[in-house]
Amino acid sequence: MKRLLSILVYSMLVLPFTIAQKPAGLSGDLIIFHAGSLSVPMKEIKAEFNKLYPNVNVLMEPAGSVECARKITDLKKPCDIMAASDYKVIDKLLIPAYADWNIKFAANEMCIAYTDKAKYKDRINAKNWYEILLKQDVAFGRADPNADPCGYRTVMCMLLSETYYKKPGLAKQLSSKDLNYIRPKEVDLVALLESNNIDYIFQYRSVAVQHNLNYLILPDQVNLKNIKYADDYSKAVVDIKGKEPGKTEQMKGEPMVYGVTMIRNAPNKEAALAFLEFMLSKDKGMKIIKKAGQPSVIPMEEKNYAAVPGRLKPFVKKP
Repeated sequence: MKRLLSILVYSMLVLPFTIAQKPAGLSGDLIIFHAGSLSVPMKEIKAEFNKLYPNVNVLMEPAGSVECARKITDLKKPCDIMAASDYKVIDKLLIPAYADWNIKFAANEMCIAYTDKAKYKDRINAKNWYEILLKQDVAFGRADPNADPCGYRTVMCMLLSETYYKKPGLAKQLSSKDLNYIRPKEVDLVALLESNNIDYIFQYRSVAVQHNLNYLILPDQVNLKNIKYADDYSKAVVDIKGKEPGKTEQMKGEPMVYGVTMIRNAPNKEAALAFLEFMLSKDKGMKIIKKAGQPSVIPMEEKNYAAVPGRLKPFVKKP
């Protein structure tokens, strides 16, 4: 009888304390919409994250960043995290109705990518690339400006090239050629290139690096990389489809910076915060992103700094 009483006392006093001390852990689905140009590093980040949180089912949907935003705003699809190849997509299309803050985390630049089978590959350079692309026997591809920042950034490059090379009408010549090779997102263009359907693509340098493509580095006055030319970039303006039918959003050129946010009605907020903290940490996710050809810009100013969750504040600056 005494032994039975001892067991009951132990169960009542000790076991509840033991159970209370055990961490609950994270679980459930974690839905991430992200730019196609982040596909390679995000897969690796997911694998490393799941080593720490094996019960979180990370569901990733790559697409053009504008398309990602419209899945949230127009289609009302559930989403926890959105990472855009242009932070302005989050600012313009998601804040303030669907998100409260925006963390800028990586940089990139535009280039022209090609394979060893591209026509005139031995002749193309930073001085004559537009002449090569305009040849009748050459085909090039680009992303859709209304679906993907790479698309409107390509048009910006064309506009900036017209000024830089002093070639009036160049942007119109380039933008009106090979319209059948426009695709919804930049990574779709890689398949066209590798299947030899086209010779060249306007592409992010990181994607070219990740897919082992040859690429031509464009002048800094054109490639949207160098903050020194921010004022010049801003003169390249492209209108894209807006939040509402018949409306447009004006996108101005500026140095390329990626942004990420957590959607306000995220179904799995705790897992989302843990993923973002992992992704934005220098020795974890950002190490992977840097290796993929996208250098870190953390920390940068965030105008909505006060709304950023406390555990993510180390990755931003006060304005």
